[in-house]
Amino acid sequence: MKSIPDHELSAADWHKSSYSGGGGGNCLEYTRDFLPAVPVRDSKTPQGPALVFGAEPWSAFVNAVRI
Repeated sequence: MKSIPDHELSAADWHKSSYSGGGGGNCLEYTRDFLPAVPVRDSKTPQGPALVFGAEPWSAFVNAVRI
């Protein structure tokens, strides 16, 4: 998977998981700005690193963890 520069990630349109509660617990954010790559980061540390997944593996992960 191709690396995405930090300055591009900081300008991305990030979305918090719809399963994240409002209590400040474990929350993920993702962006669709780089498809077919899907960067994912910890919402509590948005300046921290992002993991970048391919769209297919990310979809498989989301489908596996749905309740």
